[in-house]
Amino acid sequence: MPGHRSIAPFALLVLLTGCAFGRSVPDRSAFETFESSNTYSRSFDHSPGQTCEAARRALLSQGFVVGRAEADVVEARKYFQHDDSHEQVEFRAVCMPQLRGDQQTVVFVNAVQDRYVLRRNNTSASLGVSALGSVSLPIGSTEDSLVKVASETLQDSTFYKRFFGVLERFLPEEIERPAKPAAQVQPMLFPMPQYPQPTPGELPGALRIEELPAPPPATPAETPAAAPAVPVLEPAPVERPPSGE
Repeated sequence: MPGHRSIAPFALLVLLTGCAFGRSVPDRSAFETFESSNTYSRSFDHSPGQTCEAARRALLSQGFVVGRAEADVVEARKYFQHDDSHEQVEFRAVCMPQLRGDQQTVVFVNAVQDRYVLRRNNTSASLGVSALGSVSLPIGSTEDSLVKVASETLQDSTFYKRFFGVLERFLPEEIERPAKPAAQVQPMLFPMPQYPQPTPGELPGALRIEELPAPPPATPAETPAAAPAVPVLEPAPVERPPSGE
């Protein structure tokens, strides 16, 4: 009986150890669902240039340091310092023309948060003596450095919703509209060559058109006098000779 009692705890320990090693480790790799949500995008009626300018002003109003500001993209950073860690938030907004719908601009945003911790490295001074060799002295120095330990894209929908709310406050009242394209002319099948038109001074003397004085008004022509009437003479009758009586 004592032998069986000593084997039972040992078997239980082996069983628990096997369960611990056989348990699957959770996967901590990046996982993306690609959901059809508008967390990172919003459409506006204003032009891309007006919308990106409003995004720049919105970030400046919240203490961000703008590092890049163009007509279609804005990048800014903000720093946070805690007791034992340091954090940075890098914000990026891209303004692009809208391809469908009545609104003409869509804004895509994302923010990346980097986390740093402070690490101290202690170094001691050493003194070299030719007779005794190297001797370490208790005099030392401490070097502090920030080490990056985490980097993550912010996925809080409330964070981006608040940003879009601030952006709308800086949109101008007047909305820029793109100019309407000019009507296109149907090209001819065989285009006619274009020749430069000469100026009046370049025309030769025979081809120059000079202004002539206006002719005098025409007077009615006189009707010629009628010719005198000529009497018509009729021929005299011819007398026939008498027959043979």
